[in-house]
Amino acid sequence: MRALLGNAVVAVIASLTTWWLVRKKDPVMPSPLPPSLYLQPARWEIHPPVDFTIAAQIAMPAVVHIRTQTKSELPPFHRFFFDDEGEGGFFPGSGSGVIISPDGYIVTCNHVIENASRIQVTLYDNRSFRASVVGADPSTDIALLKIDANNLPFMEFGDSDQLRVGDWVLAVGNPFNLTSTVTAGIVSAKGRTLGLLREKFRVESFIQTDAAVNPGNSGGALVNLEGKLVGINTAIASMTGTFAGYSFAVPASIAQKVVEDLRKYGKVQRALLGVMVENLTSERQSELEVPVSQGAYVSDVYGGSAAEEAGLKAGDVIVEIDGKPVHSASELTELVARHRPGDQIKITYYRGNKRMQTTARLKGRSSDENSPRAEAGTLLPALGARVRPLTAEEKSALGVNNGLKVIDLSPGPLMEAGMRTGFVITAIDRKPVATPEEAEAILRNLQGGVLIEGLYRKGEKAYYAISTD
Repeated sequence: MRALLGNAVVAVIASLTTWWLVRKKDPVMPSPLPPSLYLQPARWEIHPPVDFTIAAQIAMPAVVHIRTQTKSELPPFHRFFFDDEGEGGFFPGSGSGVIISPDGYIVTCNHVIENASRIQVTLYDNRSFRASVVGADPSTDIALLKIDANNLPFMEFGDSDQLRVGDWVLAVGNPFNLTSTVTAGIVSAKGRTLGLLREKFRVESFIQTDAAVNPGNSGGALVNLEGKLVGINTAIASMTGTFAGYSFAVPASIAQKVVEDLRKYGKVQRALLGVMVENLTSERQSELEVPVSQGAYVSDVYGGSAAEEAGLKAGDVIVEIDGKPVHSASELTELVARHRPGDQIKITYYRGNKRMQTTARLKGRSSDENSPRAEAGTLLPALGARVRPLTAEEKSALGVNNGLKVIDLSPGPLMEAGMRTGFVITAIDRKPVATPEEAEAILRNLQGGVLIEGLYRKGEKAYYAISTD
């Protein structure tokens, strides 16, 4: 009897203890991770299925098919770039582009159009146009084209800074010449540096996704669910030359700045801080005794650079630019690349365990690039030439009363005809020209064959018969 009574008492105590634990409103739960560094989900939520249709309908009409022809042999390029057929590299032939304005400006990859003598653009509605190169930037693998058309569907740039790892994105392009192909994936990583670009002042901070892209997708659109352009698809990581799960895009934050520079100045206004940086490692953190585990470690500061004038030294760890966090060397490069020579940026950095701030005025690669230059000439897309009116001194030296000097040539009729820069156009279709506006008015009303008259030197006339179709 006593044993039974004892068992009953134990059972009652156990029940009361369980009831008290269940009813306790605020149990103390140990947190193994600092809440400031990691997000802890409060509860599971049920979300509706992701709808890609609206973004696809916005993007597809604005993505074009680009075909190129070239007369010269190409230099070897890195095998991770993708375009047209060919194992272990990319070759001109086929790619994609994105219309970014209703009057025919198109952004694509530099490696799609590099060394091309002719560029043909086919729109979503199958209309075809000859394109001219407004400008190109090998340092970011971005190029800007122009076609003579209006009222075109176009895409707006989105904010690639707002992309988060795990966000859905669409890749739109023309893989294997299959026009208007849409694939979906997520953002797998940001700020990737792959060593693909060979330029000294290269800017690599790729968005990595798992959206399926293949040869021909180069220059196509990476699109968020709002239908905004957040990247330009550029490369894949593959041992076979076809999609193997990883693709990379130039962020819109970089592409938009490059496009604006090419459109306004004819070339990119590259701003330089003047530092050599590496990712901060745990060994460096311990050696420098800095209280952060991520940042851009300054291994060297160039003499006479913006960084030296701002007081930065080797051993500093940069953690913010204009209030934006810097977790890696590639993020620092990307943030600086958004600026132009002459811009000021606020730099937050650690020197040892001391947090410091300074302001740097960015410089260009040479003294004449320390501030954006005036626009050099006017692009004539129908000819593939950038021209400017002759000065009074040039008219006198050449013995002419009017003319347009060709200061740059891109793929187009004049390049195909063998014209060289420095040629002075004095007449188009037997009509004298003195301003770019006069040339544009004449070309607008012409179709088929056009006669270009001019000279390279005084008294030595030259003629070029071209086709603008």
